[in-house]
Amino acid sequence: MNLLRRLKPFDRKSGNLNVIIETPKGCCNKYAFDFDFKNYRLKSVLPNGAVFPFDFGSIPATTADDGDPLVFLLLMDEPAFTECVVRARLLGVIEAAQTSDGKTERNDRLIAAESHTHSSLKSLGMLDSELIKEIEHFFVSYNQIRGKEFKPIARKGPHVATRLVQKHQKGKKKR
Repeated sequence: MNLLRRLKPFDRKSGNLNVIIETPKGCCNKYAFDFDFKNYRLKSVLPNGAVFPFDFGSIPATTADDGDPLVFLLLMDEPAFTECVVRARLLGVIEAAQTSDGKTERNDRLIAAESHTHSSLKSLGMLDSELIKEIEHFFVSYNQIRGKEFKPIARKGPHVATRLVQKHQKGKKKR
């Protein structure tokens, strides 16, 4: 049975976010869960020299406005592996608009951490501003390669990010 459907977005005991790794840090292959195939599949390959800067994946039991699960970038010291479940601190969200084929919709990117290096971080605002710019640049270039435009709108902290996850949690009324 698929973890994306079984797990809850938040761990009941710790309150941390449950995340499922799809694409490990340093990987040029983009993996995603295929609900029809009921397994992870290769979705795309980045050009030579381009890699995911951190682990990337989905938040279980959520559905974003585009119909896919909410996605996150996970700051960790070492890469995990596809389908690995990690409990992470939600640091915030990069709110963004994504345009494809003339249609623009929100496609926010949640940022979480589970690492010794980032253990003192409690919010996105505590991250080095250059690192946030690099993360935003990755999403801009990644989407540009795919013929889409990704435009960061705002950076928000963990409270806004938590409300976003709760809003998109399956089985809950949208607020």
